[in-house]
Amino acid sequence: MRGHITKRSKDTYSIVLDLGRDPSTGKRRQQWVTVKGTKKEAERKLADLQHELNNGLFVKPSKLTVGDFLQRWLNDYVYTHVRAATAEGYRIIVDCHLIPNLGAVVLSELKPSHLQGYYAKALREGRRDGRGGLAACTVGHHHTVLKEALSHAIKWELIHRNVGDVVTPPRAEEREMNALDSGGLEQILEAARGTMYFPLIHLATFTGMRRSELLGLRWKDVDLQRGTVSISQILHCLGGGRIVIEAPKTPKSKRLIGLSPDAILALRSYREMVEADMEILDIPLAGERLVFSKTDGSPLLPNTVTHAFGKMTRRAGMKGITLHSLRHSHASVMLQEGVSPRTVADRLGHSNVVITLGTYSHLTPGVKEEAAMKFEEALHKAALPSVETVR
Repeated sequence: MRGHITKRSKDTYSIVLDLGRDPSTGKRRQQWVTVKGTKKEAERKLADLQHELNNGLFVKPSKLTVGDFLQRWLNDYVYTHVRAATAEGYRIIVDCHLIPNLGAVVLSELKPSHLQGYYAKALREGRRDGRGGLAACTVGHHHTVLKEALSHAIKWELIHRNVGDVVTPPRAEEREMNALDSGGLEQILEAARGTMYFPLIHLATFTGMRRSELLGLRWKDVDLQRGTVSISQILHCLGGGRIVIEAPKTPKSKRLIGLSPDAILALRSYREMVEADMEILDIPLAGERLVFSKTDGSPLLPNTVTHAFGKMTRRAGMKGITLHSLRHSHASVMLQEGVSPRTVADRLGHSNVVITLGTYSHLTPGVKEEAAMKFEEALHKAALPSVETVR
């Protein structure tokens, strides 16, 4: 036996675990654990703790709360190992959602029921503006962040199991993608024509680049003679308005995109306009200068661009279309025109073609039917009599 039970009062028991002798002092070590409930419940708890001791899983209980741990996780791991934009997303989830709802729970006492209760509450009333609940996919992101944090708590020997492993987050409904056809894209370009954002929207339409890639693009990354754009850095705006420029998230995101003749002409015309403005200021156009920036060369704020695009589309009578819709539209038009998914994946910077197929397969009408026909044709060819049989 590595422990025993003593009764302290009605429905309260103490489990005394024998942790062996301290190697430095030789004194016997004990761990007391209080259990509120029946003697049978205390016995079950003792059996569980003994199993943990015997298998090297026992973690000495502490009063560290979930909130204190999550702050430690952000400071000790996230801010030093994770990309700035990703870390900012984690911080918002932790500070605005997880800590207010789960922060007071002692980490070692966190149970699946705590998580399940929070997810249900978040779906009902989780919005920070008080206007109802969060979307299931958003709550799913919260689950992913919490589960990742708890995996580090295990590594740091603060807990012995991850309750996130046994909790199923809300199932997100598949949302219909807002993608425009070629006519819709022409309508967007017409609405943007003459505005300061036309060159950016034109390039987004003709390349499918992400907002962060467009805003991080430098003139040195644009080769108008060869007709290419090189994606080598991205731009994000973090809390407090801090601008961060960093390398693309994945190796596939760092890529070379070919430009069509229309895209080359639009960029060349835009560059001539920028050069004329710089000449007035008697400042040479440096290669490090951002392609899409303010007159003084400072970056455009991502949200400012997004809001301006939203106003533009609403004035044009197009509801539910975002700047990111241009990326989806670029991909869907290419696939519908018969461009291979592998080529589309490379152009968009997807880490693998599976993502492209999973995201845009429903936008390629006739592909399934064509596949069935090709299979049938192959079988018919195999069934034809050979030359030897005919002879």
